[in-house]
Parts: sequence; C-alpha cells; structure tokens
Amino acid sequence: MKENADMPPLHPRRPWRIAFASAVSAVVLASVAGCGGPSPAWHAAPTPAAGTSTPAVGKSGPGFPTAAADATTPATTPTTARPSATGSPSPKSSGVAPLAGRIRPNVTYRGKATFYDAGDGGGACLFGPASDLMIGAMNQTDYESAKACGAYVLVKAANGNSVTVRITNLCPLPCAPGQIDLSPQAFAKLANRSLGEVPITWKLLSPSMSDTISIRYKVGSSQWWCGIQAIGHRNPVALLEVRTSSGWRQLPRPEYNYFISANGSGCGGPIRITDIYGEKLTISGIKLKPDVVQPTRVQFARH
Repeated sequence: MKENADMPPLHPRRPWRIAFASAVSAVVLASVAGCGGPSPAWHAAPTPAAGTSTPAVGKSGPGFPTAAADATTPATTPTTARPSATGSPSPKSSGVAPLAGRIRPNVTYRGKATFYDAGDGGGACLFGPASDLMIGAMNQTDYESAKACGAYVLVKAANGNSVTVRITNLCPLPCAPGQIDLSPQAFAKLANRSLGEVPITWKLLSPSMSDTISIRYKVGSSQWWCGIQAIGHRNPVALLEVRTSSGWRQLPRPEYNYFISANGSGCGGPIRITDIYGEKLTISGIKLKPDVVQPTRVQFARH
C-alpha cells in the first residue's frame, strides 16, 4: 500500500498543524478498524458546517477592494484509453458558473498569504508531487470539501506583485476564510519571506494551458469499491459521474479529492466530469488500474 505517500506534508513551523495531523491519524485508524471493505487512506479535516462562512475578510490595506467589489457575475503512465468528449457543447466565455461553490469566477476575495514547507508539492488534494511549486493550501472554509482542489487562482499583494498558484492542499484552522498558505517559492513572488504574512486579494482563473485531463483510480480500487480522481483540469471540477446499468450516477467527493463509488457501481466504465461552468466531458476507455495516471485527449474550455 502506498497510502502514506499520499498524505499531505506536515508543516513543521506550526505546532497546531502537527496536532491537527495527529487528530486526523486517529480518525483514519478508527474508520479503518470499523470498516470491512476498502477505505480511503487519509481524511483531511472535518467538513465545515454548511452556511457558516462568508466571503473572505482579512487584514485590510490601501488598494484592497471588498470581497465582492470586482464581481460582475457571480509522471503519466501511457495507456490504451480512448477518451472522447461528448455531452454539452463548450459554453461561451460568459463567466457564469452555475455549479460553482464558494469560489466563483469574476469575484475578488480578500485575506492574507502565509507560507509553509510545501515539500514536493503534495497535499490534501492527493494529486501527488507537483512539477511546478507555484502552489497553495486553501483555508478550510474556501477549500469546501475539496471543491477548491486543482483551482488556479491569481494572488495579488498590495505592493503590486502577483502570482498564479494551483490549489493542491488544505490549510486547516486556524487558517481564516480568505487565507491562502503558499509554498515558499510562491510567497517570494509577493514579498520577502521575512514578513511571514501579507494581506492579499485573489480571484479564480481559467488559464491558458496545453495539457489535457488525466484520470486516476485510487489505491485499493476494484469492481467492489473505487475512488476516481481527475487531474490537470483547467477549471474546478464540480461533478463526476459513472455510467451504470441504470444510467449516469453522480459520485460523492470527500475532502481527499476522490469521487467514491462505495459499492463498485460504474467502476471501470465510462466517466463523465463536469466543471463549474456546466461543461460536460465524457471519457471512455479508462482502465480500472489503481494508482495509475491515465491521460485523456480532452480539456475544459477556457473562460
């Protein structure tokens, strides 16, 4: 089992994070001991209570708009997979995202940036090591049970410096709403690391990219249980469905960013993923091979 490799890095400079990791380990052990079937190896943090948070409000400073001030409208392994994109046509770049959660396009959020020892770039989203360490850990409120995983955000400091990062990790409490814990490399693009933290604004991006989406089945996946993850998506993934004998079935996504079929229904069959803008991509030919990153030929449209 490789599950320990999936666990997000500890943050040695912050004792409260070590305590958090210990608590998480206890929860995982308890869940494994009480379950007869395959189970995910790591749980990030308790799911935030619904409706208890608001758009980020952090330290303020000159030139910082309010949370919604800018709002206008809310190592790859080769396989023989033959993905195809079907379903809804690519939406026009309207900025409307009917399936978005807390993080919406064309909305500017306010908070603060800190930094942590990001190691190889792995984290709670379980994407694994990152080739580019321009990454960040989203606060628990805006992480929103992994909805933020894979999102690209443009982070700006009051001094005019900015950096684009991909969300790969969770920054648990006491990280506040609006806060992003950056890799040291990303923080250095904003300010001198000796400052420790700086006030920021940030917003969701739909970046230009040439890569296509990949799919990975979780360690332990089989015809009886499986976890499915989308990797390398331009826009945040809102839904993942599998085709079953009775039609498309939407799978739940826990905080470790795999969509789970608890009884194995649809495992190994066609997969349909939907981004926050409503674009649907149907992918076929993905084999039920645990812990293998399988490339596709499809990608969400840019907005």
